Amino acid sequence: MKNKKISKFNKLLKIPEEVVTDIPKITALGFKKLAIENYKNILEYQDIFIRINTVIGVINISGINLKMEEMTVDDIVIEGIIDNIEFEELEE
Repeated sequence: MKNKKISKFNKLLKIPEEVVTDIPKITALGFKKLAIENYKNILEYQDIFIRINTVIGVINISGINLKMEEMTVDDIVIEGIIDNIEFEELEE
């Protein structure tokens, strides 16, 4: 019941879902920049492959000259030539 009240309140205020929950938001800016909000941790980091853990699964990013340009507790920005973004969804 409490979640329904919170959900109605969020809809009334038009608060984005990714702000209220831990669901990741992924924004691709062309083929050279990727921003991920609401990530948990970095599982693997190489210049050709990055694995990022989220509450709904793992995001695999492959490419060339990948580097983490910006990183905060909640957000990460990856730059380089991004070839592929793959998702490993958690099984429930």
